Amino acid sequence: MPWKLGSRRIAYDVAFVNEATGIQYSNKWMRQTSDATKRGIGMVWEEPEATNYDARFYWSADNPKQLDDVTDDDGNTTTGLKTLWKANQSQIAGTLIAPSDWRVIKAKETGSNMPAAWKTYRAAVRTACNTRQTEIDNCSDVAALKELLFGPATIERQQTDSEGNGIVDPSDNPVMETVANPNIATAWPDTIE
Repeated sequence: MPWKLGSRRIAYDVAFVNEATGIQYSNKWMRQTSDATKRGIGMVWEEPEATNYDARFYWSADNPKQLDDVTDDDGNTTTGLKTLWKANQSQIAGTLIAPSDWRVIKAKETGSNMPAAWKTYRAAVRTACNTRQTEIDNCSDVAALKELLFGPATIERQQTDSEGNGIVDPSDNPVMETVANPNIATAWPDTIE
C-alpha cells in the first residue's frame, strides 16, 4: 500500500526511521498498526496511479506500442503489433488444422479421399485466418486492434431510424439495443466432431 512519510514511501515488512522524530519502527509495525495510528505519526495515504492497461498492446496506461513495423536508417526493423498479431493468427490456424493433418496423410498414402467436411473445415480455417490478418492490417490505431481481437461479442447502442437518426422515447431518453459488435474479428469456424 502506498503510505508515505514525508517524501518517502514506506513499504510493508521493512524497518524504517521517522526522520522528523528519529524514532525507529520495526519491520512488523506497518502490518500491525491501524491507519489512524499511521496518520498520527504523520503518514499520508497516497492513491496509486492508475496502472490498468493491457501489456499486450501498451507500454503503460498512456503509451501504446508501435502498430506498424519500422525500419531505421541502418536497416534494422522493429516489429509492430500488426505483424505480431498476424503471426499469432497463423499459429492459431495451424493449431486448429493440425488435429486433422493425419487425414490428409492417410488420404495421400492410401489413395483414398478425405471426407469433404474435413476439406471444407480446413479451407474455412485458412480463409478465416486470411480475413483476420486483413482485418488486422486495416486497424488504424492500437485501440482498434485491441477491440478487433478482444472486444465483446455484443455492444449496446442507440437504435436508429431509416435515415440514421437516433431514436428516443417520449421522455427524450435514447432507445438502446444490443447488437453484434461490428468491430471484432471474423470468427474461427466451428470444429468438426
